[in-house]
Amino acid sequence: MKKIFLLATAFAFTVGAMAQTPVKADDVIKMNTETHDFGKIKQSVPVTYIFEIKNISDKPVVVSNASASCGCTVPEKPEQPIEPGKTAPLKVQFNAPAVGPINKDVYITLAGVDAPKVVHITGEVLTPEAYEEYMKTKSKDDKGQKPKN
Repeated sequence: MKKIFLLATAFAFTVGAMAQTPVKADDVIKMNTETHDFGKIKQSVPVTYIFEIKNISDKPVVVSNASASCGCTVPEKPEQPIEPGKTAPLKVQFNAPAVGPINKDVYITLAGVDAPKVVHITGEVLTPEAYEEYMKTKSKDDKGQKPKN
């Protein structure tokens, strides 16, 4: 009889543990944007964007790690816990070694959350010569526009 009781108790705990839904990053944080487009940038000149992480939960959130899909992208995670209702910066620096389109992922790992939150950076890397030409053309286009009120 004891064995049946113990087996039933163990089964109940197992079912209860399996029924728990995993916490998702979107349940505890909200980003100011999911993707940042750098536009056209010059090769080998670092650019930076600061994503904002807002804690939408009722408990402090700890960013345990921030990593990127390549070595040319370097995220800097907040060092302190993010209090409920508060925001913290996630600085992402990109240094383009090669010419071409940018499509990189940044992974934000939160303590107690199974899957990381993923944000993206996009844009296009131009050679220094192509970038200078682009800036000249852009400057001419900007001069021809009417001022904004």
